[in-house]
Amino acid sequence: MIHMNTLTTTPDQATITALQSKLVSALKPILPEHALLWEPEDTIPYECDGLAAYRRMPLAVALPETEEQAAQILKICYAMQVPVVPRGSGTGLSGGAMPIAQGLVLSLAKLKKIVSIDPLARTAVVQPGVRNLAISEAVAHLGLYYAPDPSSQIACSIGGNVNENSGGVHCLKYGLTLHNVLKVRGLLMNGEVVEFGSLAPDCPGLDLLAIMIGSEGMLAVVTEVTVKLIAKPKLARVIMASFDDIEKGGNAVAAIIAAGIIPAGLEMMDKATTRAVEEFVHAGYDLEAETILLCESDGTPEEVAEEIERMTKVLEDAGASGIQISKDETERLKFWSGRKNAFPAAGRIAADYYCMDGTIPRRHIATLLKRIQVMEKKYGLGCLNVFHAGDGNMHPLIMFNGADEDEWHRAEDFGTEILEACVELGGTITGEHGVGIEKINSMCIQFGKGELESFWGVKEAFDPERLLNPDKAIPTLNRCAEYGRMRISGGALPFPELERF
Repeated sequence: MIHMNTLTTTPDQATITALQSKLVSALKPILPEHALLWEPEDTIPYECDGLAAYRRMPLAVALPETEEQAAQILKICYAMQVPVVPRGSGTGLSGGAMPIAQGLVLSLAKLKKIVSIDPLARTAVVQPGVRNLAISEAVAHLGLYYAPDPSSQIACSIGGNVNENSGGVHCLKYGLTLHNVLKVRGLLMNGEVVEFGSLAPDCPGLDLLAIMIGSEGMLAVVTEVTVKLIAKPKLARVIMASFDDIEKGGNAVAAIIAAGIIPAGLEMMDKATTRAVEEFVHAGYDLEAETILLCESDGTPEEVAEEIERMTKVLEDAGASGIQISKDETERLKFWSGRKNAFPAAGRIAADYYCMDGTIPRRHIATLLKRIQVMEKKYGLGCLNVFHAGDGNMHPLIMFNGADEDEWHRAEDFGTEILEACVELGGTITGEHGVGIEKINSMCIQFGKGELESFWGVKEAFDPERLLNPDKAIPTLNRCAEYGRMRISGGALPFPELERF
């Protein structure tokens, strides 16, 4: 990451304290005492999201318990021109829910009701604070479930999933959040209620649902989501395929898709990752393999048997050195437990890790992995590679010690070089984690002036005052110009007003 000076002017403490007092006084009449936080010991848990490298304290944190309260909060902040950062469970990894220093954090954690379930239409209406996994748990007795399953599904909220367009290990076959949400209800910065999408196959006027999903809380505050439910497959089995060469493993991914097979899940891990994971969860991984693929098939027993046979043939032809097929549901879940616990496994072997989120064409998987091996030597840092191989969504985990300033700078530069390589290979700087503050400089690499102006046009159509989650996701043209200069000359940290670690 190129380190650049910000042009933001920070108000003095007296001005900040006066603004905080005015805001809290305005919010007290509409919120219970326990739902409004402003003392440092109460607001410090909200200073960052899953990207803990950058932290900043808000003026206050509001936790509305109804949509009406949320609307009133927004109206007050709009009138006072106080920026608002919507927040779900705080599991995001790009700093999208990090506070604005002179702003309010609007936590939707208390809006956690499952409003209704329609087993005939196979839909559920839920509030934004409902956990991802809780939806599937609530409809399990109906033989249904909600398909997107990010690794944080036990904790992440559906509102956050909408803001980040989250995926998961089964997104190849069943799609991302975008493909599993029918309708979103929300609030504009001025408190006005808006709805996106429809329960019908089409909706009147412009269909803006796809703009809302993945908008990182910059357009509207999510207050209700209507999700699709699908039937649980009768059977699921997973193949664990070992390869003695990274390139063979990468090519096998492309070969499976080229054969017309769409697995329920297609995940890849390199040798360093499988070793870290095996010590943690004992998933039964092949520790001698340079890389392993997890390829899942689900459906009726007949469909699964046929697809497993076809995938096995493709994997053997691609040079797999070993193939193991789950014997039962227990072993299937055991294989997946390793992939789902890759992040905590990394946390066991490194003081800190920096999780990247680039996406590349599947045919370039091996190319990027080889480049990362070269980068490890260049920056003197280890990297665990785990990713959604089916759609090319890479999650390199750069290991470093945050207490060492030099190591942190090297980790940032390592991560930026990975994202630049993704763009060079025809990919993108993010797949499901979002841009937030983490990748805002990298947006300048991928997009030109005209594209950024179009993005700002959408932002201002919904939020003309730029008060809703400002300074995130879309860089200004001035920032990109400065970034271009700093790529040559270097400079200070991109966000020097933030406390790190």
